[in-house]
Amino acid sequence: MKKKPGFVLAIIPIVALLLLLGIGYGLFHLRAEPLLIIAATIAAVIGKSLGVSWEEMQNGIVETTAKSMSAILILITVGVLIGTWMVAGTIPMMIFYGIKLIDPNYLLVTAFFVAAIVSTFTGTSWGSAGTIGVAVMGIALVQGVSLPMTAGAVVAGAYFGDKLSPLSDTTNLAPAAAGSKLYEHIKHMLYTTIPAAIIGLIVYFIAGKMMTITSGDNQEALNEMTSTLVAMYDWNLLLIVPILIVLAGSILKYPTIPVMLASSTIAIILGVTFQGVSIANAFLSTVSGFDVSMMSGTVDAAKVPEDVSNLLNRGGMTSMMGTTLIAFCSFAFAGIISKIGCLDVVLEKVNEKAQSTGSLILATVLSCITIAITTGSSYLSILIPGELFRNVYAERGLHPKNLSRTLEDSGTVVVPIVPWSLAGVYMSSTLGVPVIEFLPWAVMCYVGFIFAIIYGYTGFSIERIKPSAEVDSSKDDFQYKF
Repeated sequence: MKKKPGFVLAIIPIVALLLLLGIGYGLFHLRAEPLLIIAATIAAVIGKSLGVSWEEMQNGIVETTAKSMSAILILITVGVLIGTWMVAGTIPMMIFYGIKLIDPNYLLVTAFFVAAIVSTFTGTSWGSAGTIGVAVMGIALVQGVSLPMTAGAVVAGAYFGDKLSPLSDTTNLAPAAAGSKLYEHIKHMLYTTIPAAIIGLIVYFIAGKMMTITSGDNQEALNEMTSTLVAMYDWNLLLIVPILIVLAGSILKYPTIPVMLASSTIAIILGVTFQGVSIANAFLSTVSGFDVSMMSGTVDAAKVPEDVSNLLNRGGMTSMMGTTLIAFCSFAFAGIISKIGCLDVVLEKVNEKAQSTGSLILATVLSCITIAITTGSSYLSILIPGELFRNVYAERGLHPKNLSRTLEDSGTVVVPIVPWSLAGVYMSSTLGVPVIEFLPWAVMCYVGFIFAIIYGYTGFSIERIKPSAEVDSSKDDFQYKF
């Protein structure tokens, strides 16, 4: 007979995960994959003692994987996008003009703004980081700006736009889970998101001003970079077409993956037409990424500076395989604990302790963060607490948009600063900076839920309804998509 775990038994796999990853990954820098498998094994042993069969746990893993498969497919497609944009010269052109136009002391502020704009229009933080984010990191590398600071600003900006964009899947998912409406949800999030973004911008402004960078500090490196890019590529206004395709596709609400593949196809054509890349090498970039040797017709690959090669040689489907492996390992743990009921027990206990409005919102925040840490999934960190607290908020006379806002403040934007989450590993591998290093600088990702907690205890921006009102989302104007 399958038994429900007690509270102590339920937290054992969660504590084990935190200790394994906190000490093994964070302190000793061990690979995350075996640590996740060990945690999953501990959870499986507990599940077996409770009468849960291996078939049930395996089904849990499959179900968790299936829910995140769309994210995996997007992840691989972004790898294709980066490789082909390198071939076309789209990203190198952004780097070239960024070096020319952006003052290094204001690069952190610029990084936040451009990532925020792109993700707001496209609804995808991953696409923003994988395209404009890569270009900004290249500019930072050449200008001598701190890479962890720049990566943190890019991630914060990318998730600012993702959080507020009506095109974002999580922005649609949160009101669907809480029972609020899309645009009232977005408007309500401004109370926490704007102050968090302002604090982040102040930090970036001060940090940029404090950096001892002058225009002449890296002039030799800057000249070498720009001259190499000019020798390698033929700049053309048409190189921005792949960007416009992604923006237009997002605005018109076309499916993400076909739009990215269309952009990549155009990028391949541009690379063959303007950059002299062979068709074989252009297609090779979709799998193994871009390599400067592909441009051998215009520049001797052996003479390309190492810094330039390291900057440009990236992208391709294979570059995302390490991220995908970590994702599947985390799915194993998440699927098992979901089947043995650990999260349900822990969240029910948390809910019992939440008596006031402030403590209820605090409990919601802690639940979202716990699920973000244990599952690494932004979807689950929204769906599970949303299901748990939805009726509780209504019974206590709190408008559903209070819940949907809190779900995003502590779910969506926290996941990318969890080192072993799919989003965290993606950002780390794409931007080339470990999560632990850019985490302090992704200010908006952890300041937003602090404002949510403060508002809960002070009552500011907390909208109330008649207690025990029925939560009816049947007429919501959201577009729910995975």
